[in-house]
Amino acid sequence: MSERLRPSDLAFLSAESPATPMHNATLEIFEAGLEYDALVVLIADRIAFVPRYRQRLQRVPGGLANPVWVDDERFDLGFHVRRSGLPRPGTMEQLLELVGRIMSRPLDPHRPLWEVYFIEGPQDGRVAVLSKSHQVLVDGVETVDLGQVLLDTGPEPKTLGRDDWAPRRAPSPVRLAAAALRDNVRDPGTLLATGRSTAEAALRGVETVRDRMGDVANALANRRPTFDSPINAALSEQRRFVTVRTDLEDYRRIRQVHGGSVNDVVLATVTGALRAWLTARGTPAGAMRQLRAMVPMSVIDDELEATSLGSQIAGHLVALPVGEGSPVVRLHQVSYAFQAHGETGRAVAANRLAGIAGFAPTTFHALGSRVAAQQLRKGFHLAVTNVPGPQFPLYAAGARMVETYPVQPLLPDQALAIGVTSYDGGVYYGITADRDALPDVTILGQCLTEALDELVDSASDARPRAPRGRRRPAAKKPSGQPD
Repeated sequence: MSERLRPSDLAFLSAESPATPMHNATLEIFEAGLEYDALVVLIADRIAFVPRYRQRLQRVPGGLANPVWVDDERFDLGFHVRRSGLPRPGTMEQLLELVGRIMSRPLDPHRPLWEVYFIEGPQDGRVAVLSKSHQVLVDGVETVDLGQVLLDTGPEPKTLGRDDWAPRRAPSPVRLAAAALRDNVRDPGTLLATGRSTAEAALRGVETVRDRMGDVANALANRRPTFDSPINAALSEQRRFVTVRTDLEDYRRIRQVHGGSVNDVVLATVTGALRAWLTARGTPAGAMRQLRAMVPMSVIDDELEATSLGSQIAGHLVALPVGEGSPVVRLHQVSYAFQAHGETGRAVAANRLAGIAGFAPTTFHALGSRVAAQQLRKGFHLAVTNVPGPQFPLYAAGARMVETYPVQPLLPDQALAIGVTSYDGGVYYGITADRDALPDVTILGQCLTEALDELVDSASDARPRAPRGRRRPAAKKPSGQPD
């Protein structure tokens, strides 16, 4: 019998709604030369490494057990790899508008839960590739993101050869029900998992009813619902997407001067941008003390679920000091918040993550969003995922990838999510926002650049500090720039 969906994955499906589609995506921009047909051939060549991308979910009659993964007998690569275009010469604004519309649409639950869009028309003859996968598809245990296996380290693509895959016939409803009954008898764990999944679904139903009753009560009292911060609001079914490209060398310079890590500088930049953006929106000072961010981190921890990436992902709750006016003090406060994490001995070095085979940031961002969704009860305002990638160029079918932006999903009542990927000397921000709740999110992108400029200016005349946890020799300055 096919593999059964795990309770944790079923929870993602149950929590999904038109306003909160549970899929991740990555927007990659390539130099001129990448063709649609070449991309289709490349995916056909590599999809054998991610066999779940040719499977769909089949529900069990009567809910006797969790759904199972079965081969899609109608699997059609042309359905999943789609061609789109911008009016030439396409602008970045037009591309991002298209990405927002694509991200607003849920995936077809009756087919394998992924799509890739080949987008022609960006300026300078470039092309964009938007890959979109459901959170239940990429668990890091059995399946990594498709994007991790598509890119090569050189312009000459490695031809691995088409596999001889043929779909296995899907089990009939009678067979599914019989297998569920048999598994429940033979394996008490199956019965327990089914019961737990049913209970979790029922609990979510109760919470939904409770929340709707609260909305009704607020309406009767002629009050709007009260949210924890200006970026927390009821979500619509539409999204906006904003990108920002910065230089990694700026973060290294700031780190060298003020200490901490590149991750600290990224989070301090996000904090400064949020502060400036909230100020521009006229947010009251009382609402700008702190914003709580869920920052998934790679750790070595045997108590967490193992992944095929060599590390586990744990959620780290950080208070972003948006009420602090000084960019340097903000950086030190963020650095201090992460210091305890670094001293646990569980932290994974950035260069180790960047050295994982393939373009692993796509998988790590997907796992990070899973962790954030699982820890929503901890009460945070937004999720921020930051993943280091390789510092050398990668290629798809001979075309060089020049930019890469993570597209993170929005969690219930969270109108903003930020993903960050470093790659080949750049640091790339992808900002996902609810279209109705945050119509001015493009200003946040501008604020990110300005917040980084503030930190760069603060480091221009300052004396370098020793990296966190090391002592600087008294007679000379440190000579290297740690990653």
